[in-house]
Amino acid sequence: MAFVSSGYNPDKPMENRITDIGPRHFEEFYPPVIKANKGKWLYHEILEPGVLVHVSETGDEVYTVRVGGARLMSITHIREMCDIADKHCGGYLRFTTRNNVEFMVDSKDKVEALKQDLASRKFPGGSYKFPIGGTGAGVTNIVHTQGWVHCHTPATDASGPVKATMDALFKDFQDMRLPAQLRISLACCLNMCGAVHCSDIAILGFHRKPPMIDHEYVSKNCEIPLAVAACPTSAIKPSKQVLADGTEVKSVAVNNDRCMYCGNCYTMCPSMPLADTEGDGIVIMVGGKVSNRISPPKFSKVVVSFLPNEAPRWKSTTDTISRIVEAYANDARKYERVGDWAERIGWERFFDKCELEFTHHLIDDFRDHAYYTWRQTTQFKF
Repeated sequence: MAFVSSGYNPDKPMENRITDIGPRHFEEFYPPVIKANKGKWLYHEILEPGVLVHVSETGDEVYTVRVGGARLMSITHIREMCDIADKHCGGYLRFTTRNNVEFMVDSKDKVEALKQDLASRKFPGGSYKFPIGGTGAGVTNIVHTQGWVHCHTPATDASGPVKATMDALFKDFQDMRLPAQLRISLACCLNMCGAVHCSDIAILGFHRKPPMIDHEYVSKNCEIPLAVAACPTSAIKPSKQVLADGTEVKSVAVNNDRCMYCGNCYTMCPSMPLADTEGDGIVIMVGGKVSNRISPPKFSKVVVSFLPNEAPRWKSTTDTISRIVEAYANDARKYERVGDWAERIGWERFFDKCELEFTHHLIDDFRDHAYYTWRQTTQFKF
């Protein structure tokens, strides 16, 4: 009876329902002009780096200013973004899948004031809080994983190399001089929470040494069957070990020849750490993409087998990526992605133009019949 007196209608249980379970309906977050023109958009254009316009069949227009954002943000930074949205955009903003932030206004007259406000906000060191760019034939924000901040299996940091790389490529974030869009991503280990398998340029954290086993604590901290089952290459097996004091304990043994250094065992067993200062570092991959334009989607290929972790600026990594970007910018044809360019000129010339050393570790001899038969693209081959 209390429910009925409060307005609850058992015949329509979802009517006027208020709950804190699950997200609110996404339409509540649309700017009014977006909601009014949903499904009616005719076309969009990039007016300048970081500024887009979408035009509806009703004649309405939406102007978007895109700025670079960080994957890990402070509360004060988010509150400042909300203040900007309240001041210029009726309280609305959106995040892209690549950690960019977009501020939308419904009139061209409002764009310049918004741009000037964003450009005027800087950190004490002088860098932009809200750099405008990341559209069209340029570099957009880097998708990355958690790295040393919040993950237990990384071979490199995430935020550090990403910040250093974007500093080196910042002019291409605010420009559209490249032949086509350039997508960069980072995954800090082989488990690949990031999109490095299909990016134009990918930064991959890589372990080179098998796990170190603390035999004294394996049976105390771990479910040994879980550690054994977690290994994708069956490199781990139960084993009894004798400690220095002569005590026999239940532990595990690792077949180093079968280990691929993925860290799954450490996920299950914290007494099998994998991180190592000399053994951990970065692999550079290139040529991946998701787009169907010009050619089917491609997987990234390894072009640099190992670079050391050089915190805090990762100079070897940023120098290598900068060389690849410059060679691509100078030699590729319009609309060619990095992989399309490399395949047109040949991978041998790609290594030469990018000043990269080729080794036998980089030979790709993987062949799978399904690669030629699965039809996962619009560009079918019969």
